[in-house]
Amino acid sequence: MRTLSTVQTPRVNDYPELVRVWEASVRATHDFLPDSYICLLRELVRDQYLDAVMLICCKDSRQRITGFAGVAAGRVEMLFIDPAHRGQGIGKRLLHYAIEHLNAEQLDVNEQNPQALGFYLKQGFEVYGRTEKDGMGQPYPLLHLRRVRTQSAQTG
Repeated sequence: MRTLSTVQTPRVNDYPELVRVWEASVRATHDFLPDSYICLLRELVRDQYLDAVMLICCKDSRQRITGFAGVAAGRVEMLFIDPAHRGQGIGKRLLHYAIEHLNAEQLDVNEQNPQALGFYLKQGFEVYGRTEKDGMGQPYPLLHLRRVRTQSAQTG
């Protein structure tokens, strides 16, 4: 029987493992990105992006990171799952933790990543906007998503 690990905060010495999970996840889900762009982003993830967010992760029984998320200013800035652990509820667990404990209400998703978009829509997010380019000005459109409010919260 598979048991999900608890959500925890990774340590700085976990960063190489976070970068490994990030790259494996991106290569498995972002087939529209050229290798050179993935390599550039990997360096930014390693050198800047991990330190710019509140990180949470899940680990397996051997204490290897199976997935992680990063949240800043009420936004899920990153959510990546090791491809070997996709479909096990780790992404859902991390996302719900980010919503409940870190007040994450918004996120962006690559328009060309329909699996991720479907996941977020199923988890209660809706598209409210779009940009033609990603955060680095490259031609990879982003969809802006926000958490759907319950009916009682929408009235008033």
